[in-house]
Amino acid sequence: MSSLTVLKKYFGYDQFRTGQSELVEAILAGQDVLGIMPTGAGKSICFQVPALELQGVTLVVSPLISLMSDQVQALVQAGVGAAYLNSSLTASQYRTVLQNIRRNQYKIIYVAPERLLTDAFLDLASQITISMITIDEAHCLSQWGQDFRPSYLKVVDFIQTLPERPIISAFTATATAHVRDDIIEKLRLEDPYILTTGFDRSNLSFAVKKPKSKIDALEDFLGLHEGKSGIVYCSTRKNVEQVYQNLLDLGYKTGRYHAGLPDNERETNQTDFLYDRKKIMVATNAFGMGIDKSNVSFVVHYNMPKNIENYYQEAGRAGRDGEPAECLLLYSGQDVITNQFLIDNSNDNDEIDPLAQRAIRAKDRELLKQMTFYCHTMDCLRAYILRYFGDVTDNYCGNCSNCNDHFETVDVTVEAQKILSCVKRLNERFGIKIIVDTLRGKKNQRITSLHLDQQSTFAIMADVSESKVRDIIQFLLLNEYLCTTSGEYPVVQLTEKSLQILFEKETVAMKIVKEEERTKPRLSKAGKVVHAENKELFSRLRTLRSKLAQEQNVPAFVVFSDATLHDICAKLPKNHLEFLEVSGVGHAKLTKYGDAFLGVVTTFLEESPQ
Repeated sequence: MSSLTVLKKYFGYDQFRTGQSELVEAILAGQDVLGIMPTGAGKSICFQVPALELQGVTLVVSPLISLMSDQVQALVQAGVGAAYLNSSLTASQYRTVLQNIRRNQYKIIYVAPERLLTDAFLDLASQITISMITIDEAHCLSQWGQDFRPSYLKVVDFIQTLPERPIISAFTATATAHVRDDIIEKLRLEDPYILTTGFDRSNLSFAVKKPKSKIDALEDFLGLHEGKSGIVYCSTRKNVEQVYQNLLDLGYKTGRYHAGLPDNERETNQTDFLYDRKKIMVATNAFGMGIDKSNVSFVVHYNMPKNIENYYQEAGRAGRDGEPAECLLLYSGQDVITNQFLIDNSNDNDEIDPLAQRAIRAKDRELLKQMTFYCHTMDCLRAYILRYFGDVTDNYCGNCSNCNDHFETVDVTVEAQKILSCVKRLNERFGIKIIVDTLRGKKNQRITSLHLDQQSTFAIMADVSESKVRDIIQFLLLNEYLCTTSGEYPVVQLTEKSLQILFEKETVAMKIVKEEERTKPRLSKAGKVVHAENKELFSRLRTLRSKLAQEQNVPAFVVFSDATLHDICAKLPKNHLEFLEVSGVGHAKLTKYGDAFLGVVTTFLEESPQ
């Protein structure tokens, strides 16, 4: 059976997406691979298809229970023998899965990294043929990545216990060149086929806003997305609780998720979100890795994340089905302070030596700086993200707030001169807050104890708002007229370019957003619209999908994604052969659901012959 035949039979797709076929072919040729593909690009297909063609079993190392459960449910729905081994199983269930593995009932087995070196699993591994080991979310291997998990290092030790080395495949959505090289080294990949398909998610729109009231801005945003499913990320448990309660008071079906909640409540809330019983999840970054929910229409970051990699991975949980989705970041200067505190007070990991721990913190502070620049840039937001990951792109996407909002260019030369003069007068010894307070003439204890109120630059920007002073400082940092030192307490310093403003009378022009608000939402450049005459059909298909999902106790998207329902609306299949032409319909799902969905289409056409 060819790879394309497997793809159609089990997964319902006629063709591979960009990069998928190359990775599948490399694996089937016996080569190690590293695939770096954005969320929603179909990484799982790259190892699931060859897993069904290879002779033995494929082990998939996965970081989270929820991810394993979603993936296995989807595979079983597609007619693939699959199972998982993790702490959610009872002792009896675990033994049953081990017995079924020995009976060759599964082609794909998901396993938590902590399980690999247990006696029971090592005994099992010695009795079966392992054709491939796949490491999902492979960035967890690298201490230079945004989500290092020491337990992932057990993979290499496990591979060394095997009588024969299987094919090793690794996949991640977010990896800089440094992280990529670290993954290859840690896994000891042998002459790997490396493919990066690009990091762009054209269906996602990006926006950064700096509102006076974040909760009011969130309420306005949700008002434009009634009935849609989305995630609101907060940096602290306290913020999660506050936002969660506010949304409950506003009448939204909302769940919450953070590490301070009991396990059973977290699991219940996550399940309610997956099954669309709660449309909105308010959570810390403890929620979401591997959540395979395809119909998330928006992700709001109530607080700025610590780095671009975290942000892009979390924002990428929207629009996994390819439909238009929105990613909004609500920024305030306090977000930077909170993140600096979280970095500097992170718990030391016993598996990392103190020197490495200090290096990681220094790296985290540098990454925070890049994230802060993202929130202040007036250039294309998508281009900023893609350049961070090494993609070359135009500085206009037409699908972000910086490309779509109206800007005006303002001369801030005088303000810049005042700021640079203040940095110089303070002997380049202080951070942004002290500089802002000095410029604005704030006589607090810190300022007076340092006698900064006696400096000539004290209060020379007293008539300028704090947010505007900070924006101009960030603009000067972003354009290298200023720089900051690394370390726990970054200090603002002058650069060679500072002299151009101070002594060479260089003009400084800065783009700022015009004050007028949008009166109506714009259609995304990548927007897809269901034809008006098919909206009723789409609603009926969703109702049927919900009914079937409830009967089987699986999330609705496991039955069919919204994208598949849209394709049914477009193609209006009338028989089994035509239903197989719908994207996402394979032979197993045709057998399970074909007649039911065809019945809805037939009834709709009879009632709406036009």
